[in-house]
Amino acid sequence: MHTPHSGMGIAAFITALCGAVLMLGLIVIAGIIETTTPGGMEETSMSAILVGLGLMCTALMQLVAFGLSVAGAVQADRRRVFAILGLVISIGSILGVVLLMIIGSLS
Repeated sequence: MHTPHSGMGIAAFITALCGAVLMLGLIVIAGIIETTTPGGMEETSMSAILVGLGLMCTALMQLVAFGLSVAGAVQADRRRVFAILGLVISIGSILGVVLLMIIGSLS
């Protein structure tokens, strides 16, 4: 008899995956707005504010996914595959955005 998957691990995986896809989409949208607007995107425009708010919400989603991943990984008598996948995706997407912010501030 095999052990069941961790429910928190599955929730973490789904949350991290959805947050990463939304985060990537917002970054693409910000890039499109930046390149199509003459003079670049204005920081106080409504589109910039909405993209920034969306990025903050997806970062919060990734933090929730991280917490669920850790909780799913420490559950006894449960499979940890989805918890570890959620952990990798959430950490990877947060580090990716931080890296993009660092690169953007240097240029």
